[in-house]
Amino acid sequence: MSRTEVDVEPEDQPPPEDDHAFFGQPKGLLTLSGLEVWERFSFLGMQAILVLYFADTVAHGGMGMSAGTAASVSAAYGTLVYLVSVAGGWLADRILGSYRSVLWGGVLIACGHYAMAVPTGTMTWVGLGLISGGTGLLKPNVATMVGKLYRTDDERRDAGFALYYMAINVGAFAGPLITGWLGDHKGWHWGFSAAAVGMTFGLIQYVAGRRHLAGRRNTAEFALAPDAMRRAVRLIVVGVVAVAILATLLAGVGWLTMDRFVDLLTVVSVIAPVVYFAVMFMSPRVTPDERGRLRPYIVLFLASTVFNFILFQAYSTMMLLASTNAETSILGFDFPASWYASALGAFEVGLAPVVAALWVRMGPRQPHASTKIAIGVVLGGLSFLLMVLPTSGHSGDDYLMSVWWIVGSYLLLGLGDILLETSGMSATTKLAPAAFSSQTMSLWFLSLALANGIQAQTVKLYDDVSKPAYFGVNGAIAVAAGLAVMAAAPWLRRTMHPVH
Repeated sequence: MSRTEVDVEPEDQPPPEDDHAFFGQPKGLLTLSGLEVWERFSFLGMQAILVLYFADTVAHGGMGMSAGTAASVSAAYGTLVYLVSVAGGWLADRILGSYRSVLWGGVLIACGHYAMAVPTGTMTWVGLGLISGGTGLLKPNVATMVGKLYRTDDERRDAGFALYYMAINVGAFAGPLITGWLGDHKGWHWGFSAAAVGMTFGLIQYVAGRRHLAGRRNTAEFALAPDAMRRAVRLIVVGVVAVAILATLLAGVGWLTMDRFVDLLTVVSVIAPVVYFAVMFMSPRVTPDERGRLRPYIVLFLASTVFNFILFQAYSTMMLLASTNAETSILGFDFPASWYASALGAFEVGLAPVVAALWVRMGPRQPHASTKIAIGVVLGGLSFLLMVLPTSGHSGDDYLMSVWWIVGSYLLLGLGDILLETSGMSATTKLAPAAFSSQTMSLWFLSLALANGIQAQTVKLYDDVSKPAYFGVNGAIAVAAGLAVMAAAPWLRRTMHPVH
């Protein structure tokens, strides 16, 4: 008998193709999208005020860091979040299964945000650690569960991911509005409290909608043998405790400073994807055909890295620029600088259904996934090149640019994000070797870790070079990378079968 007949329970099968209950998509997409609304509400709501909290004075409730240091530490936190996603994917594939990985990830995230609501520096770091671990469990596996709602040849897949990404950005829009207002009017830790409540709502609706999900069984699809699983669990527990103790000792003697920790995460973010690609290429569980599809995936991985290097600065250098050099009033209404982050979410909420409808209408005539990704990278670069104009021609740092410059930059960035991330996640679920299904999505998130790791170093220059030079050079590099992917499109189309 086939493996499907022996091992896979009915609840792990994709739903029938006539399941069109949610805007023409499977019912399970509503449950997973609802979870992501609240997860992104909490994560990006906190992210929108995190760099401002780091850079604010101690007297005003902040951490008293310089702008460059605040952006670097914020990027390092992002690096840690996405590095942990590798472990999250492995745990789902080998021990927990997708459903439980997402559930326990959400629990850790909620606990982390509740910890950050406590107004002490120690609880801030504890909270960020818990959120990093929880997001690493949740993010790659919830995206994998979206992929399991569709058969490989289902043309609704890209449109489904676009709707899923729209839900992500409902949370990305609402989160900064709530946390930003609370942070500005009540205090930073009130904003962190709102993030905690949001994640709690997300967990409740995820459990309530469990019956509509594929891949919800309580065992991993490629589970380890019982003895190996017990050894792995012991090793994980001992390893986590040992790393925590070692880090505490090194910090206690003054060796593990914040700068060294940031540098260490950058090094790991570079090494991890190299090692992971090598493991997958050499694994006996990967067939020759699957190995052939991993080669073009390297190009998609690098394109994602370049784009997300720009995207994540919407919550770091762009937030700092908005807080110091941009107007924070429109039509007589004053708003917190962190609300600029909501513009990005708003654009993606508005544009995602348009993009989804366009792909459905075009069907097999829609652009190849690699072309969508390349256009996304170019738009990301243009969003930074646009900022060269309002930041040029000023002798000092005492000017205020119009609201519309940053809004326009976020419009380009939002459209690019929809094109790249929806196509990239969809391609990942189709190119993934069967034995590494969740882990390949983790590899996609390693591109985000690498982007943050590189950003953690480059944003240190934000205080040291002119703003036109900073935004211009970074933007030009991204545009060049996008054009390079376009040039490689013929090879990518030949080698990415069955991705269209």
